[in-house]
Formats: sequence, structure tokens, C-alpha cells
Amino acid sequence: MKITFLGTGTSHGVPSIDCVKTNYQYCPKGVCKESLHDPKHNRTRSSIFLEYNGKKVLIDVSSDFRQQALREVIKEIDAVLITHMHADHIMGIPDIRSYTYPPSDPLPVYGSEESIDTIMQMFHYIFDEDTFEGGGIPRLTCHRITEPFTLFDKTVTPIPVVHGPLTGCVGYRIGSMAYIPDLKEISEESKSILHNLDCLVIDCLRETRPHITHVILPESIAIARELKPEKCYFIHMCHDIHYKKDAVYLDPWMAFSYDGLTIEV
Repeated sequence: MKITFLGTGTSHGVPSIDCVKTNYQYCPKGVCKESLHDPKHNRTRSSIFLEYNGKKVLIDVSSDFRQQALREVIKEIDAVLITHMHADHIMGIPDIRSYTYPPSDPLPVYGSEESIDTIMQMFHYIFDEDTFEGGGIPRLTCHRITEPFTLFDKTVTPIPVVHGPLTGCVGYRIGSMAYIPDLKEISEESKSILHNLDCLVIDCLRETRPHITHVILPESIAIARELKPEKCYFIHMCHDIHYKKDAVYLDPWMAFSYDGLTIEV
């Protein structure tokens, strides 16, 4: 499996508008300013792209999807998995219309009941038979999932996690990799799904200040050490994470991801 990190940032992205408009005075480690000359500090909203068994699977359609698709020259998408309903994970959905033109079949989209219901409400025009297409609309087939299912000959297992008060937030295990970009708590039952991984990609919002809906660096490291994957990549990072300076906290098998990073699992 080939994994491309399309985006590795939070809902604010890096550099953040807040820092730019205040001349970077609120950027704790200078990450936003450094992003002007170090592309690894440029973090668009989190999403990854998988290629396996001749198929291409997108996990989350971020609000930066158009920029990500152009940067990585994504030519095909065979399926989409949604982790949860927050805007930074679904607002790129209108832009996937370019991958759903006839004669291809409608693009299958998988997610929790809450995620799919939100998508169908927020983008109601996509699913209305009377919608005037104009410049075109995505052709989608939505699937509400609660149990493991097979996608292109690999088992996809949804992993329920707690992400603040939000219900229906999941990560996914696909083969020997798992992707959990947003979480605050994870149950023992969900952890039991995550043993014997070759690769874990997991939320790591910032370095030290606790957050009400996300794990921070010490918590992310603790989860990774408990699960013991072969490799762990941290994602969904704000400007509090400096990929060079904060690397001193990581074990040799851990790393901070960055936009455009490609790995093989």
C-alpha cells in the first residue's frame, strides 16, 4: 500500500490566518513564519490518499482538497472514506465532481450514520434529483457503516473514538495500517483493533497545552507506545508542533508527517 499525506494540519491550517494578521506574534515556535521558506511547515487540512490493489482510496475530502489534488496530480479516485462530519474533513466534497463524470459509476462514499446524514444535509443539492447541474455536481453513492467491510479485497474496520461531544467519529484500519486523525479518547475495545500494525497515523494537535477535543503530543506518544506499531506518523498538527525541534521527544520509529510525504506499507 502506498500512502500519500495530502494534508497534515488542523482546521486552521499552517500558516494560520491568526498569525499572519498579527505579524506572527502569537506563533509560539515561529512555525508559521518559517513556513514561508520551509515547505514542511505548510500544513493543509488533514487527509490521506491510499493506493493498493490497483485502486485509489481517499480518506476525508478536506477543505483544501482541490489544492492537494493538483499538487499530487490525483487522476482517479475509486472510493472515499469519511472519518467525521467536521468542515475541515468534508468541505472539499463539491470538488470531487471531476472524478465522477459518466460513464464511470457514481463514487462510493463510506462513513458513520452521523457523517453521511450531515453530508446529505449540507450538500442536499447533490442528492436532489431535480437539481439543475450547471457546471456539474458529484455523482455519489453513500454507505452508512457500523461494521467491518471489504473494499477492493482489503478489510476496512471502522474504529470508534471520542472527539469531544461529537458522535460518529471514527478512524479506520485497512490491512496493516490505521488512520485516526481526530480523537480525545479511545476505548479499550477500539485499541484492541489496533494491534499488530505496520503503520499508525494518529492525531497530535500540539505540544503541551491540553485540548478538550484532541490528544496532544505526550498523549499521542503514550497511545503509540501502548499500541506498538512498526511505524507511527503524527498528523493534524497546529503551529505548536515544530517538526525539527519537537523530534527530540519521539522514539526512533515515530515521525511527524508533512504534506506530500509518501510512504509504503
